[in-house]
Amino acid sequence: MVTIVSRKMYYILTYDITSPKRLPRALKTCRKYLHWVQNSVFEGELTSTQMDKLIKEMKRIIHKEEDSVIIYKARTPDIVYKEVLGIEKNEISMYI
Repeated sequence: MVTIVSRKMYYILTYDITSPKRLPRALKTCRKYLHWVQNSVFEGELTSTQMDKLIKEMKRIIHKEEDSVIIYKARTPDIVYKEVLGIEKNEISMYI
């Protein structure tokens, strides 16, 4: 039997949703998968399957002509340097 190991990647997701009605759905969906860092910014490690699910859910929420979702990815959070100026709304100490 072959065991498939799904490697996790580190993601930063940010969105700009124009409709106040779609905004809570986008927030709730992103929080299911990633850590909420700031108003429209999320980060965390996911498998490719988890990210595919998140993308699929977000595509059902957003309007491509009005909204924007940007996803950055890295192999590991260790190679991403984060500097916070001012207060950190939702501290995630493992990524600093």
